[in-house]
Amino acid sequence: MQMDDMQVTGSTGERESDADVLAKRTAHVLIRGRVQGVGFRAWVHHQAELRGLEGWVRNRRDGAVEAFFRGKDHVVEAMLDVCREGPSNAFIDRIELLEEAGDSLAGPDGFAVLPTV
Repeated sequence: MQMDDMQVTGSTGERESDADVLAKRTAHVLIRGRVQGVGFRAWVHHQAELRGLEGWVRNRRDGAVEAFFRGKDHVVEAMLDVCREGPSNAFIDRIELLEEAGDSLAGPDGFAVLPTV
């Protein structure tokens, strides 16, 4: 692969191929169970930042937690996997994939905790 086919990303200067750049994924999900009042949003925020994901998380008045993740396909999938487990005081009944969301749901840069809706 020639240098022209590579793109430098991130503060570490790691290189990604054009195929990696194109393999981005977004996921808009509802997480149901005992997920409010147990630190779930803060935990999701921390887990997403560890993985370098963009997006947001927020509580919903119906008791669910809603999240939007954007990043490399395998990283988003890994994030969904850890969300199925949750932090120790949470209990996850199910995760509903609402849609393979586009950038229309994107929030601020990075990963944010948004107000309840």
